[in-house]
Amino acid sequence: MMTDHDHISVCICTYQRPELLENLLRHLARQETRDLFTYSVVVADNDVQESGRSVVERVAADMPCSITYCVEARQNIARARNLVILHATGNWLAFIDDDEFPGPEWLVTLFECCRKYEVNGVLAPVLPHFEKEPPAWIVKGGFYDRPRHETGFVIDWNEGRTGNVLLKRSILSDQEEPFRPEFGSGGEDRDFFKRMIGRGYRFVWCDEASVYETVPQVRWSRSFMLRRALLRGKVSLTAPASRPLALLKSFVAIPAYALALPFLLAWGHHAFMKCLIRICDHLGRLLAFFGVEPVKQKYVVE
Repeated sequence: MMTDHDHISVCICTYQRPELLENLLRHLARQETRDLFTYSVVVADNDVQESGRSVVERVAADMPCSITYCVEARQNIARARNLVILHATGNWLAFIDDDEFPGPEWLVTLFECCRKYEVNGVLAPVLPHFEKEPPAWIVKGGFYDRPRHETGFVIDWNEGRTGNVLLKRSILSDQEEPFRPEFGSGGEDRDFFKRMIGRGYRFVWCDEASVYETVPQVRWSRSFMLRRALLRGKVSLTAPASRPLALLKSFVAIPAYALALPFLLAWGHHAFMKCLIRICDHLGRLLAFFGVEPVKQKYVVE
């Protein structure tokens, strides 16, 4: 049910990406509302050095809405998300990542989809935006492509993420933190959607409300992709209930994928890299189980 005073708080968590953050904020300044709602912006900086503060202060004068800046000094994406929600004032929460940017009708398209389907939230596509022409193997492998669905498709928790989503604030309990801090390096969004769907809330896909993820040249490197996969594997152990099966799968998958590598190299570099990334996903999980941390950072940003 929509009200006469709907307000959307656009929630952004940022970490040491001031140029991308500024690009996002300037795109948010051009949002259409069709007088259906008002909106504001909240930025939670997960950098103790406050690298995003000067950007927010510089852009604030050009924003048609209020913008709030806060800092979560503990490097933990779940805590940053909880802080941005704490400072949000809207009865709707829109999440977008600091390396993404929307078109002018992004918010209104999400909002109208929620109204049409009468659901608790809407997720939408994140499309890659390359700063320059990437290598052919990057495009052929679809390394930055994500699954898409027809509008109205009901989303399962496995596809839950916060890179482009609009949520009713009313689904959040005042008695608990929406995002669990033990998922400090990732996976907090899927865990969130798993719990929300378990409570009976419904979320659908809106294929018309795309945003674009800036993919700088540094993310084309093989080392970036492999380090991110190792970190992803480590994070996958955060849910204790899934550990035994996950570990078993990794023990089986690593040698199987390793045997396939020479054949995939003959098929093409894109296929070889996809397989190598899967190996690192599983290897990161096993190494974490044995107390080894091949990637020390909380986030792999470059």
